[in-house]
This record gives sequence, C-alpha cells and structure tokens, in this order.
Amino acid sequence: MSAGPPIHWEKLLDRLSRFYGRGDWRVPYLRDHAENPFQVLIGTILSQRTKDANTDAASAKLFARFPDAPSLAKAPRREIERLIHSTGFYRVKARKVQECAREILTRFDGKVPNELEPLLSLPGVGPKTANCVLVFGYDLPGMPVDTHVHRISNRLGVVRTRTPEETEARLRRLLPQAYWNPINPLLVQHGQNLCRPRGPRCSECPILEMCPTGIARRDGRPTPRPEDRPGPKRSVRRREAGRPASGARRRA
Repeated sequence: MSAGPPIHWEKLLDRLSRFYGRGDWRVPYLRDHAENPFQVLIGTILSQRTKDANTDAASAKLFARFPDAPSLAKAPRREIERLIHSTGFYRVKARKVQECAREILTRFDGKVPNELEPLLSLPGVGPKTANCVLVFGYDLPGMPVDTHVHRISNRLGVVRTRTPEETEARLRRLLPQAYWNPINPLLVQHGQNLCRPRGPRCSECPILEMCPTGIARRDGRPTPRPEDRPGPKRSVRRREAGRPASGARRRA
C-alpha cells in the first residue's frame, strides 16, 4: 500500500502545538538534562523498554553520583546496577552505559559525538538514541522515531512502514529539515494522550480531518491499517514497536 496524500506539516504541527499549549513536553530525563549530551545519551539508553517514570527516577539517582563520562567510567558496576535497577534489564544497561562512558573517553577525547554515524558506533546506541542526542543534547537537526512517532506517521498515511527505523528513513526524505526537531515532542505528546495504540480518542483530535485513520473511524469504515482495527492486543503492540515475533533484542 502506498502512502497517503501529502500532509501540510506546518498546519499539522501548529495545530498540535496550540492544542498542547506550546509547553515543553519532553520527559524529565530529557528536559532536565538538555544541553548535556552525555546525560541525554545515558538517559536515553536507560529509557529502552521501560516507562518514563522509571527512567526519570533512575537517571536522577545515577547522575547525582556519576554525572559525567570520567566518573561513570570508573564507577563500580554493582553500584550502577543498584542505581538503575528500576529501569529493568539493569545489568545489561549498566554494562552498556559504562562501556559508552569508556569509549567516549578513549575514542572521542571525552566529548559525546555530535554526528549520527559516530554516535551509532557506541555500545547500546541505535537510531532513536543517536537522534535524541542530536536534538536534545546539541539542538541539531535529528529525527528521533519511537513507537508514537512511528504509529502516528502511519495512521496519518504519511508513510507505510513496518519499523521505526524505516519510518525515520522515510521521514528524513519527506520532511523539510526545519520540521525535524518538533516532530518528536509533539507526536509523542499526542500519542500518549489522544492517538493511543489502543482506543485512540479521535473525536477529540485537533488534526482529525488530516488523518485517514481518524476519518475512517469517525465514518464507521475500516481503517487503512489492519493494526488499527479491533484485534488481538499483543499482535498490534508488536507491530507498533517494530519488534520481531521472536522478541530479539534491539538497540533503540
């Protein structure tokens, strides 16, 4: 299935921005550590496969003890594990964040890279994490695509993709660079509140008439994507997150 008609991005972003009050919707670990690329990097690794509240609490504890690459690189592994325990997979994450800190010191002279490819070469860093560092750590153009951005972009018919990685690649080609940075915080806010994975609140949506999925739901017609139709919750969640059925681990 091909993507839908072109979206008027300025109008869409403006409506979402007005609806959500032009606030700062970044989760606390991004908001409170913005302009500190190292803490954005480590906090985003900790955020993988856990709730925002867990990430916020663990990041605050970790950075209170080990706020930078030199201190985290030398930290006792067991203490790191204890501080980030609430994020889940804490042993794996403790190893990854410490390896990151050490590689930043040895390979990049203690400075977190501000380009995509070097960031992707760090342990535990995938496209979403690398783009978060660019956008929230350096205020550079980036395209962090999580499950919310992936889901909403497909519901809007802008893309027809199966994984967040595919969505990122398509959006980079489709969107003017000026719109890259606002996409993540606006669509994440929208996905958390109205455009939910299950039971989206389309009747309250400020961009309903721009959304083929919302229009179909309003008119009682089948939605363009099978994922958005009533069905087994588990299969929808897997497809939304772009996860393989085997549950294999991925880098965010």
